[in-house]
Amino acid sequence: MKLTFYGAAREVTGSKILIETEHGKNLLLDCGQFQGKGLETDEMNRSLAFTPASIDHIILSHAHIDHSGLIPFLFRNGFTGSVVCTTATRDLCSIMLADSGKIQEHDTITFNKKRARKGLPPVKPLYTQADAVASMKLFISVAYDRKFRIDEFTTVRFTNTGHMLGSGVITLELKEKDGIKRLAYTGDIGRPVNRILKSPEPFPQADFLITESTYGDRLHPTLTESDEELYRVVHHTCVEKRGKLIIPAFSVGRTQEIVYSFNNLYNAGRLPKVDIYVDSPLSVNATNIFRMHPDCFNDNVRELMLSDPDPFGFNTLFYNTSVEGSKSLNEIRGPVIIISSSGMMEAGRVKHHLANSISNPANTVLIVGYCAPATLGARIAKGATEVSIHGNKYPVRADIEKIESYSGHGDYREMADYLLCQDQDKLKDIFLVHGEYETQIRYSSYLESKGFRNINIPAQGMSYTI
Repeated sequence: MKLTFYGAAREVTGSKILIETEHGKNLLLDCGQFQGKGLETDEMNRSLAFTPASIDHIILSHAHIDHSGLIPFLFRNGFTGSVVCTTATRDLCSIMLADSGKIQEHDTITFNKKRARKGLPPVKPLYTQADAVASMKLFISVAYDRKFRIDEFTTVRFTNTGHMLGSGVITLELKEKDGIKRLAYTGDIGRPVNRILKSPEPFPQADFLITESTYGDRLHPTLTESDEELYRVVHHTCVEKRGKLIIPAFSVGRTQEIVYSFNNLYNAGRLPKVDIYVDSPLSVNATNIFRMHPDCFNDNVRELMLSDPDPFGFNTLFYNTSVEGSKSLNEIRGPVIIISSSGMMEAGRVKHHLANSISNPANTVLIVGYCAPATLGARIAKGATEVSIHGNKYPVRADIEKIESYSGHGDYREMADYLLCQDQDKLKDIFLVHGEYETQIRYSSYLESKGFRNINIPAQGMSYTI
């Protein structure tokens, strides 16, 4: 078989790996959008190196847009095969892809106004909300730890990775002339101890392994340390400074973890008396899907639910979906906590809250997840003294805080420890994806110190015959 890496190759977004089998089938592992490179991102997403109609099946590791976000684009351009994933991944994709389509439509309207002023012709969105909804008919959901027969030569199995609701290692068994070849693709690997989800679980032995490397050169603090840090930031901002705390967070995963931490502080009587708003329609819908999948929760959450049936709700927490409600939050003058998407601060309602709050030293912006290097979030995290939001310049006078343990990605020790479920002598090749190149070099050296061999770092478009 032949592997070609068309995304997340020496970078962190756009996951797409094409498998061409000797029986003439084309399988695509993930189908994600490139993110965080401005106008260059749009061109990268439109310029596929393969024909959508040539893909027989997409095997999807999880629902994050940098892994799933181009499925409607392929559908719009001729893809009619199946999308195979876990049940929770399908449920999340049903809201996340529709939301992505809505964003594509809105952004294109704004972009075309600028093009019209320059005398340039309009462009079409990558896909529409209707395209995203229509593409859901291609999805086939599979339970964890169950072999699913794709065709007479191929089976797939998903093993929980603890990265997000529904995320899974993809293990493929492919019958070829020289025998069965087993290929595992981890997608993104979660932390060994998660606030909400079950821990990552060992996956079947592979011959070939494709694995992520996002935090391949960093270590995270413990969950206990980060919960205390969250309390400190809330108290300093809302009690001592009497200001606003803005938390940019991905709608799926990070938002629910932050809410769960606040719920625990509330139950313990430690949460200051301040209103907390989750300002994102997608976050509200995603939280409802979390409530539908308690089978994915860890023992601590299930035990908590015996006395607290809703770990995502308490008296001072409010979920907002309306535009009017979002605008009204900017009129609040006293202490308040606003959790809003997107986590990298590149789109969504959080940009309006940042524009309203980032120049006031009484306020705080708390970063709780990974921000790709070219994003607004990364510039703020690195100490920018001025930022551009919606075309306007704003001095950065608010406090900027960061808590890395809310990331859904394991650090380099945690990822490597997870991979030790594999017999290293039986792994013929390892491929590192989903990481910045310098990070991948350092992570590769660490893996070698743990006994792993034959580690490759594919570049964009690079192919391997295995």
